[in-house]
Amino acid sequence: MTRVFEVFYQFLILGCISFGGPAAHIGYFQTTFVQKLSWLDQQAYVKLVALSQFLPGPGSSQVGFAIGLRRAGLAGGLAAFIGFTLPSFFLLYLLAIFALDSRDSIMINGVIQGLKQLAVIVVADASLSMFKSFCKDKLSITLMVISTLCFLVFPSLWIQMAVLALAALAGILLSRSSDKSQSTLTMLGIKRFPLIAFSVLFVGLPFINAELFASFYQAGSLVFGGGHVVLPLLQQTVGEQISNDQFLTGYAAAQAVPGPMFTLATYLGATLLPAEPLTGALLATFGIFLPGFLLIYGLQNTWETLTQNPKVAGGAAAINAAVVGLLVSALYNPVFVSAVTQPLDLIIVVFGFLALRIKKLPMTALVVVMSAIGVLLY
Repeated sequence: MTRVFEVFYQFLILGCISFGGPAAHIGYFQTTFVQKLSWLDQQAYVKLVALSQFLPGPGSSQVGFAIGLRRAGLAGGLAAFIGFTLPSFFLLYLLAIFALDSRDSIMINGVIQGLKQLAVIVVADASLSMFKSFCKDKLSITLMVISTLCFLVFPSLWIQMAVLALAALAGILLSRSSDKSQSTLTMLGIKRFPLIAFSVLFVGLPFINAELFASFYQAGSLVFGGGHVVLPLLQQTVGEQISNDQFLTGYAAAQAVPGPMFTLATYLGATLLPAEPLTGALLATFGIFLPGFLLIYGLQNTWETLTQNPKVAGGAAAINAAVVGLLVSALYNPVFVSAVTQPLDLIIVVFGFLALRIKKLPMTALVVVMSAIGVLLY
């Protein structure tokens, strides 16, 4: 029990100070748990990071969950998740409550406009970074372009799932193996129950009376390539139930708070259930994180088999390329079309993008600047 509390305490501290997104979180974890506390060595940590990048779900939170598992078992994994997520959950829940009570405020509307423009900047930056990381050859670029066109012409969740599945199939079929010994996927080290639970929930939840939880669970099951990809997936699953202004406000705010960006679900859940905002926030948050944790729990002891298998690696690489197309399509609709309606909006977005990309302006500072511009101009 002492170890579980220790895990919770360490991750709660990190949840309060870990600004900068998943890549920065990985750095915080490495400094704290490898260098300072020596809970695991560098080689073991790199393996956990590799597995989190390979699977769908919230990458940095999956690493934290795995560290908690190694330190104090399943209770330690849950303690790591709660500690790291609690600060951002609390902040985004308060934002949702405040926004629900202040819909007619002129100042709030100005802040929302500024945050919508910030969302354009952040998604454009993420799209460019992911393109550089995942689209390095003709096949991946081709998949990205085809996926973008499909998502723009047919913007539905089922089309998204179909395109990702077809991209994975293409990657598997076109992958090449020079070492036949690596072509067999073994079951050694795999925990079957978490993987069965993951599959049963993914297939079965839509058919029971759990629409809110099911929507966020399915989105969390399909997020490859980083937290930014949760934007288009959630927009397709719950975007019709709230306004674009509300949706993009939550997305932009999630960039500004410490901790995992997946707590965008907290804001959306509270907004979707205004009569019971806390219940909505808890259901949405738990739903979006659960699938990634089930996969980590089931596969953490077999990551080498997965990553060395050329067919699996080829499928994952193809999915990542298609995901870039998904994010690019979301950059146009709903992000750009909602935030940029006049030339002045475009000018503000361009200068904000340059400030983030070239001048490396911290995200918290950019949030303040864009919110202030929104209040002053709109």
